[in-house]
Amino acid sequence: MTATEAPPHPKPYRNSPAKRILAFLRNTWRGLTAMRTALILLFLLALAALPGALLPQRTLNAPKTEQYIAAHGWWGTLLDRLQFFDVYSSVWFSAIYLLLMVSLVGCLLPRSVEYLKAMRAQPVLTPRNLSRLPHFATATTPRDADEVMAAARARLKGWRSVERAEDGGVRTLSAERGFLRETGNLVFHFAMLGLILAFALGKMYTYEGQVIVQANGSQFCNSGIYAYDSFTPGLRVDGTELEPFCVKVNDFTADFTPAGQPVQYRSNVQYQSGTDLQTGTWRNYLLEVNSPLRLAGDRVYLLGNGYSPIFTVTWPDGTTRTRAVQWRPTDGTATLSEGATKFDPPNITDPFARRTKQLAITGLFAPAGVLHGGVLTGGGPQMTDPMAAVDVMRGDLGLDSGKSQSIFSIDQSMVDDGRLTRVARQNLGVGQSITLDDGTVVRFDGAQRYVSLQISHDPTQTYVLGFAIAMLLGLGLSLVIKRRRLWVRVVPDGEAGTGTVVEVGGLARTDQAGYGEEFTRIAEELLTGTRKTR
Repeated sequence: MTATEAPPHPKPYRNSPAKRILAFLRNTWRGLTAMRTALILLFLLALAALPGALLPQRTLNAPKTEQYIAAHGWWGTLLDRLQFFDVYSSVWFSAIYLLLMVSLVGCLLPRSVEYLKAMRAQPVLTPRNLSRLPHFATATTPRDADEVMAAARARLKGWRSVERAEDGGVRTLSAERGFLRETGNLVFHFAMLGLILAFALGKMYTYEGQVIVQANGSQFCNSGIYAYDSFTPGLRVDGTELEPFCVKVNDFTADFTPAGQPVQYRSNVQYQSGTDLQTGTWRNYLLEVNSPLRLAGDRVYLLGNGYSPIFTVTWPDGTTRTRAVQWRPTDGTATLSEGATKFDPPNITDPFARRTKQLAITGLFAPAGVLHGGVLTGGGPQMTDPMAAVDVMRGDLGLDSGKSQSIFSIDQSMVDDGRLTRVARQNLGVGQSITLDDGTVVRFDGAQRYVSLQISHDPTQTYVLGFAIAMLLGLGLSLVIKRRRLWVRVVPDGEAGTGTVVEVGGLARTDQAGYGEEFTRIAEELLTGTRKTR
């Protein structure tokens, strides 16, 4: 380049749309993978789970959810549109869940790489001026440099240390301890990530079902979803490959306080699982509320109980049928129960005629009935004097309409259309009966107990427990262990040849207290050459 030539101008920087998009994505990723963001998302996840605990959830109790929505008007409708009654499958909960997983992965992977590099690296060089450190001590000792260094190596055994030589015969020792603190920190966060993944996989392969079983030796077999009264499958469960087992409910007993509050529920059951199904072997188990039966990867819980009133209907042609159908308790102790026991008329082949002669016995049942002015009330949960206040309905129950209906009630639309009418009403004790206008006799024969069972299958529960324990262990390590560094500099032949100058410096890598006392004790031993006993 000659003197007359001008220097070339640098190319101007062009902030193109592609560069702006890349910069935005890079900054977004850095912000998402920051530990602060992961903590915020974890807090938001806990906050988002609160509605699931405070509000009824449709997957757990659909009738109660609909009742809540109806009782709260526009507010309930708004919450329903915002998916507050399906929290754990909602879009916003899933978004927080997914972002938390991405944030943890993006945060932990770089930290793990740096941690592995730090583990392989030697302790840092000894600072040139140890007196500037928070912990510092120095002294001149008549021992030679080799003796001092040997004592330092022996005292700092178990520390990660490295010995170096400097100019002028100066020797240094760099040591650090408490590296497991970062290990505990990483274990905690990786266990948290594993816990989140285990919960997510559990939602895919889990299932949960409820079934009512009469406590008279009746049994339930896990042979398919048709055996359940209600069934909630995971995303990858179709109900065709359930682990087979059978449970037989022999009895049910309940203990109550004098005020009628339940104390304990228990049921003697028998079960078959695995090879027992081929050999016909039944095994005994005492099923209690907080003691589920665990078999074939499933858990059988005792949820509740109730009564099944027993009615016998005798038609004019002499045909007799007896049915015991569970009625739904109106409270938690089954002091009163409501329901509907339905009968098809016998010996009628004409579908139209049959639909006009169907019977339903509805009303209230009390295991300890008390009449006040002809109105039945419950005197307690124990079955001491069973009574039933019944309405006998006759006509079309809607059983052939193709629509499902609750076993606890009749189709009210049939009543509104006049296709189902009440033909009798009466309070009945055990053995008492009603004779209808066509000669049909309805007799009340007492009641029997039933239990409500919940079968839960979660193949990831063991992993969840393992990750939870790992989180606690990692958290304990990160809270208990203190990271600290210590340096020793040995300068031979001090001023006027008085001996060896020993300098000791220390630095705590955490804010926890206690390193001052440890440093003072170590420094005194290194400077004086005497080992203190505690």
